[in-house]
Amino acid sequence: MSVSKNVVLGVTGSIAAYRAVDLASLLVKQDCQVRVILTADAQRFITPLPFKTLSRNPVMTDLYDEEEGWKPAHIRLADEADLLLIAPATAQTIAKLALGLADDALSCVALALNPRAKILIAPAMNGKMWLHPATQQNAALLKSRGAEFIGPEEGLLSCGYDGLGRLWPVEKVAARAMELLR
Repeated sequence: MSVSKNVVLGVTGSIAAYRAVDLASLLVKQDCQVRVILTADAQRFITPLPFKTLSRNPVMTDLYDEEEGWKPAHIRLADEADLLLIAPATAQTIAKLALGLADDALSCVALALNPRAKILIAPAMNGKMWLHPATQQNAALLKSRGAEFIGPEEGLLSCGYDGLGRLWPVEKVAARAMELLR
């Protein structure tokens, strides 16, 4: 019998947030214990309900969401995580992680993450935002700290442009996540 892996799935404020529901489902089907954190901006695109239903776990939407027990939920998630998967990841979130800012549940989990956990980031944003030197510098800094990026891919973007910035296909994100968990 395989041991379930703990995945913290951070979903940020991109139109691609709805695709994270399929990602959560794919991970659960691979016997992962999925705990979802929705940023405030992500909640402008999608609600916690599909994530709660598919993951069979509460969804964290606020730094001060508390469950039973004495340990703060964001610290417990950071301690238990085998993988922090952020999909979709916005330029804002990538910048916050690079700077070590901790002003919401997702950024606090990232900063408190146990050292054995891996980080996989799947960006999704306007192509000019992804290619901006600041975003590229932030991504390079995170890579130098051990984070791995998957994507983005080229295609028609929600803003109407055609270019680099689409969320990598969720099946491929899930496959890479499983490789990292082995």
